[in-house]
Amino acid sequence: MKRILILGAGMVAHPIVNHLLTKNHFVTVANPDVERANQLIHGFTTGKAVYWTIDDPESLETMVADHDITVSLLPFALHVNVAKACIKHRKPMVTTSYISPEMQALDASAKEAGIIILNEMGLDPGIDHMSAMRIIDKIHDRGGVVEEFYSFCGALPAPEAADNPFKYKFSWSPKGVIMAGNNDARYLHQGQIVDLPTKDLFKHPIVVDFDTVGKLEVYPNRDSVAYMDIYGIPEARTMMRGTFRYEGWCESMDLIKRLGLISSQIIDMKEMAYADLLAHTAGINNIPGLRAEIAEKFDISPDSKGLEALAWLGYFSDEPIGREVETPFEVTSDLMISKMDLGLHERDMVVMQHTFLVLGANGEKEVIRSRMLDFGSPATDTSVARTVALPAALAVEMILSGNISEMGVFRPVIPAIYHPVLSELEKLNIRITEEFGLPESENIR
Repeated sequence: MKRILILGAGMVAHPIVNHLLTKNHFVTVANPDVERANQLIHGFTTGKAVYWTIDDPESLETMVADHDITVSLLPFALHVNVAKACIKHRKPMVTTSYISPEMQALDASAKEAGIIILNEMGLDPGIDHMSAMRIIDKIHDRGGVVEEFYSFCGALPAPEAADNPFKYKFSWSPKGVIMAGNNDARYLHQGQIVDLPTKDLFKHPIVVDFDTVGKLEVYPNRDSVAYMDIYGIPEARTMMRGTFRYEGWCESMDLIKRLGLISSQIIDMKEMAYADLLAHTAGINNIPGLRAEIAEKFDISPDSKGLEALAWLGYFSDEPIGREVETPFEVTSDLMISKMDLGLHERDMVVMQHTFLVLGANGEKEVIRSRMLDFGSPATDTSVARTVALPAALAVEMILSGNISEMGVFRPVIPAIYHPVLSELEKLNIRITEEFGLPESENIR
């Protein structure tokens, strides 16, 4: 029986723990909250929950040495320390997080240790890489070139649960979702690099009509240009990765940013109500006429979606904030989290779409599109948890069985990884549909 160490018991841990336990592996879940870890084991005799924190490196060393493979579901910044322990004890490792420069620097050491450190084995990053590379390699094998590539993904409430002005509810890392609104973006469009400062991130979303869901909007996601090298498409003249949201999110978040409500400015809030804070960040003194003055100052309609969203959050109320020295980001994010949690009986969904404009070897152009639409279940797991955790679970099994034999620091962009994982995901009802030979009119506009 193979022994698997899972570090962390957060929002995406249940599907990977449950999958590996049902496949008769021995699974140890190490977490500061042992009760939470025990809930994940839920009675399996081949599971064990242990107390562990990242500031106990000696126990980490012991646990890594005692298991056949380690899965780190810890915060991004902690993976490198785990990887060093795995290299020391010559044990493979899997994460669902992006490869940091510090992680990439361990490539030679991992090869020397004879192990793989497989990162980005989740949803985004993860399934997005694998489903994109399956098509890109097919295009290149046929002698074609990728002229344009758009890759969009989003975790959203199912349509029936999108019942607030933002049309959004949190099914993962709430603070991270909101903090992402402060990112810059960089992408390639028709041969030109576009550097988008954070103040403009939400200003010009792309609208996509997603089959069975309806119209969704997309804003750019961080640095897309780097993926030309990762995906092996230096020929592309357009390369853009983006995040799906329902229509209205970008307008509301743009106003929130313009008003300074997700800034890290430290403010004395001891005597403030929510309307006072809004007036302060907006630079307006007239509290009774606050909504009208914001509309005038920021040149928006008094009935705009952004102002409706602020009213729904409670930013025009005289309710005391109840804090002393704090940042607007913390206040706004806590307000959103308190009102936008995915309910126990509500479904979430994951939407993903890749769109390629391809010049074939015969000189003809076609659009290729792949889509994934996955819904969670209130009775079991969210879609986010399933689509993040199950690719990692499958990778663990394939590494342990020798079906993935590469050594070094990897992401799943090679056929030896993406073909078997995507095939197994289909058996778990995570399916990607691919359409070839579409006319150029089907391209992203």
